[in-house]
Amino acid sequence: MKCRPYGCMFDMDWSPDEKTETMLWHMAIQNAIEYSGKAAPGSVIGRLMSVRQDLRPHGKVLSPIIANKVTQANNLASEKGLEYLRDILAKEAPELLEEREKQVKREGLPALNNAEKGNVVLRFAPNPNGPLSFGHARGITINGEYAKEYDGELILRFDDTDTTVKPPLLEAYDTIQKEAEWLLGFKPHRVVIASDRMAEYYRHVEMMLDGEFGYVCQCSADDFREFRVGKTNCPCRDNNVNLNRDLWAKMLDGTFQPGDCVVRVKTDMTLKNPALRDWPALRIQDTISNPHPREEIGSKYRVWPLLDFQSAVEDFLQGVTHIIRGKDLMDSTRKQTLLYQHFGWKYPETMYWGRVKVHEWGGFSTSQMRKDIESGKFTGWADPRLPTIAGLSGTGIQAAALRNFWKELGVTQKDIAVPLATLYSHNIKVIDDDAPRISFIRNPVELTMVGFDEDEIKVPSHPNNQNLGVRKINLTSKTIFIERDDLEFSQLRLKEFGDFEINDNTATFVAKERTDKRRIVHWASKDSCSDAKLVAVSDGKLTSVEGKIEANDFTNGTPVQLERIGYGIISDSNIITYTHD
Repeated sequence: MKCRPYGCMFDMDWSPDEKTETMLWHMAIQNAIEYSGKAAPGSVIGRLMSVRQDLRPHGKVLSPIIANKVTQANNLASEKGLEYLRDILAKEAPELLEEREKQVKREGLPALNNAEKGNVVLRFAPNPNGPLSFGHARGITINGEYAKEYDGELILRFDDTDTTVKPPLLEAYDTIQKEAEWLLGFKPHRVVIASDRMAEYYRHVEMMLDGEFGYVCQCSADDFREFRVGKTNCPCRDNNVNLNRDLWAKMLDGTFQPGDCVVRVKTDMTLKNPALRDWPALRIQDTISNPHPREEIGSKYRVWPLLDFQSAVEDFLQGVTHIIRGKDLMDSTRKQTLLYQHFGWKYPETMYWGRVKVHEWGGFSTSQMRKDIESGKFTGWADPRLPTIAGLSGTGIQAAALRNFWKELGVTQKDIAVPLATLYSHNIKVIDDDAPRISFIRNPVELTMVGFDEDEIKVPSHPNNQNLGVRKINLTSKTIFIERDDLEFSQLRLKEFGDFEINDNTATFVAKERTDKRRIVHWASKDSCSDAKLVAVSDGKLTSVEGKIEANDFTNGTPVQLERIGYGIISDSNIITYTHD
C-alpha cells in the first residue's frame, strides 16, 4: 500500500527545485492534452522517472506534488479547453508539444509488410511449462491486435516438445487457453499442440534425409563444437541416404540412447555465424524416466524435435504469414530460413521487438517461478508478488490495461525499461469511471456521534457516475469508526457527510455543509460495516491490515476505490486486495 501506509517515512529533507517543479507542471499539461483532459498521476510519474532517473529515490515526495499539478491541468482543460493547454506548452515547453504531436502520428501498431486483409495468419506459441506471465501478454496482445486489424487468424500453439529442460505442466494447457481468451477478448481461432503433431515432424525428417539436406550425426557435442569452430565438416555429413535412414530407424527403436546422436540440418560449415552451421533439429530424450505429462503422449516417443525445427515446420503447415518475436530470436529466423530454402518454402514476414524490463520486478522466468512455487517460496501462480497473469488479474489489473500498455509500447527493437506506474496509469483509465467508492478503516477507533438525529444518510457510490447509484449508510447506533491517525485532529469533516468536532471519542455534529478547510477523512458506520482485511504487496512481501469495511454487496473480482487509500479488488466477502494508488 503506497497511500498512507503506517510507519512510512518520507524524505522530508528533499524538495524539488524550481526547474523540476516547472518540468512537472509541463508534463502534467502534456498528459492532459494526450488524454483529453483526463491526465493520470501514474502516467506522469512513469514518464518523469524514465527521463529523470535521479528523481527515483524521491518518488514519495513527488507523488502528491504531481497529483496536485495533474488536478490543476485537468481543471484547466475542463474550464478553458485543450487549446489553452497547447498554447501554454507552445510558449513554455514547445519540445513537449512537438513530442506529443509525433506520438499522435505514430499512434497504433506499424503496418505489417506484405499483408493482405483476410489472409493474415499469426501465432502465439508459449511453452506450457507454466501459466502465462506479464511478458507473455505482449505476444498475445500484439498478435491479437494484428489479427483483428487484418481480419486474420490467431493460432494458439503449445510448443511442448521439451520434456527435460522445460517440462510441460499439465494444468497449464487449460489455464493458458483461458488466460489467452481473457487477455484477447476473444478465443484464439485455432489451438495446436505440438506433441500431437509428432508424425508430421517425423515425416519432414524423412524428407530431409531423402533430400540429402539432413543427416544423423553421431559426433559428441564436444567433437562437433570443434568442427563448428574450425569450420570443417564432421564425418557424418557424408553419410549416404541409406545409412542416414538406418541410423534414423535406430534412433526411433531404442538402439541409441540420449546423447548418442542427433539429426542435423545441412547448411554450410563456413557460414559466418557459428550458430547456423549444421544446426541440430531432433534429439533423443529419456521419456521413460521423464515421460511427457500428457497421458496420451507419455513415453510414446523417444526422438523429439528441437524448437527451431518444430516451430519452422509447424509455421509452414499452419500457413503462418507473419511472425512477431523477440530480437533475441533472430538466429532462429536465420536457421529456419535456411530450412525453408531446402524445402522450397517461402519464409513468413518477420518483425522483432526488444526487451521490456519493469523496474520493480527485476528478472523473472517461468522456470524459476515454478521452482519457487514448488519450494513454497510463493503460494502459487496467483501469488500477487509474481508477475503472472493470474497474479496481476487477482490484484485487479484489467485485461484492457495490459493490452493498452503493450500497444502503447508497440513493436520496436529498442530495449525499454518502464516503471509499474505506467501499467497502473493504464489500469486507472480502464477502471476509474466505473469503480465504486468504498471506505476501509485501518486501525479503527470508535466514536460516538452526538447532535445528529437522522438514522440513515445516502452518499454517492461514485462522484462522477450517477449510474452507480448511492450508498445507504445506517446510523441507528450513532457510532462510527475513523482511522486512529486521524484522531490527532480535533476538527474533521467526514467525507460526504458533514463537519464534526472531535473530543474524547465523541464526534459532535456541526453542519452538513462545509464550514471551513478542516481535514476531510473517510469513515464507516458501526451499523453498516464489518471486519475485513486489506492484503497488499510491500517491498516484495505480502502484508495485511485488519480493519472495517463499509457494507456492500459487491461480487468477487469487483474493482473498487478505497477512500484515501487507492484502488483494490474484492477478493472475498471480507478480503480486499490492494491494486495500486
